[in-house]
Amino acid sequence: MAWNEPGKGGGKEPWKGRDPGDDVEAFLNRLKANLGRVFGGGSPPRNGKGGAPGAGGLLGWAVLLLAIWIVFDSWQMIDERQRGVVLRFGKFDRLMSPGPNFKWPRPIETVEKVDVTQVRSLSDQVRLLTRDENIVQIEFNVQYLVSDPRGYLFGTREPDDTLRQAAESAVRDVIGSNEMDTILTGERAALAAEARTRLQATLDSYGTGLQVSVLNLQNARPPAEVREAFDDAISAREDRERIESEAQAYASKVVPEARGTAARIRTEAEGYKQAMIARAEGDAERFRLLVDEYRKAPEVTRRRLYLETMQEVLANNRKVYSGDSGNVLYLPLGGQSAGDAPMSRLPAAGAALPALAPSTDTSPRTSRTGRTGREESRR
Repeated sequence: MAWNEPGKGGGKEPWKGRDPGDDVEAFLNRLKANLGRVFGGGSPPRNGKGGAPGAGGLLGWAVLLLAIWIVFDSWQMIDERQRGVVLRFGKFDRLMSPGPNFKWPRPIETVEKVDVTQVRSLSDQVRLLTRDENIVQIEFNVQYLVSDPRGYLFGTREPDDTLRQAAESAVRDVIGSNEMDTILTGERAALAAEARTRLQATLDSYGTGLQVSVLNLQNARPPAEVREAFDDAISAREDRERIESEAQAYASKVVPEARGTAARIRTEAEGYKQAMIARAEGDAERFRLLVDEYRKAPEVTRRRLYLETMQEVLANNRKVYSGDSGNVLYLPLGGQSAGDAPMSRLPAAGAALPALAPSTDTSPRTSRTGRTGREESRR
């Protein structure tokens, strides 16, 4: 019958005059009794008093707790930046990828999480000896990350400290095999790349599971105790480089000009050589022809050669006239006036030109003979 049925109970409320705590206690007692029956507990509570729990009840609670622990410890959530290293009874078994992963509960399997995306950094400053026995102060910086979680955890005991020592060793090896000028004159990028290669090879041989991403050689400078002397050496080197640059510029200007002049002189010499050879060959050929003509008509050829020679000589020199008195008059007509150089008398024409003495009597015959000789030479 409903408690609020009309005409029943005078309209009284059923919880009026009752304590709500009694209802909660009753509910808990019923729940406890039910659980006791499920897990083999003691007798249900009577009159608000619980019975003594038995051994079956304790075992049931233990099984319940064990089941809850197994459920919650049988899976592992791995973040996207991490990798999980699964150890089965302390021995490496497998790697867990990002996301939810199932495993055996502890102590059967445990998981070590390793961040493989975090870029770690190492910086240090050391004094090193170069190949030319100079001391240089180097600051280097190494950035690296974990590439192999298993090697990072079990390859070496202290992988980060191992990387620091290996980085210093690689930098010392590279700096020690180069001279100080090479280190300080802008070639540090190549040296840093070489040091990074050596450092990575060392880390791989040790099995650290680390990957070097960047290695920089920063602030390479001499120690403060010798900085002034080093500045003087730098100034001297800069002066040397400046003088060498000026000398190279001068050589670049002068050498092409000298080569052009040498080529021109060589070309002129070749041309002169060819001209002289051609002229000599022509003279030789002319002489051979004259010899042939001379053998045919010696007197005519001799006279013709004499006349041609005299014509060539007199055409290019001052004029000489022969008078009736047998004296030769020398007139300075090569650019000088008559007042500057007086007329001089030379020896008789007969003494100078013996072949021309009977010129008045033999000139017609001589001309005919010359023409005859020339006609014979033409033939």
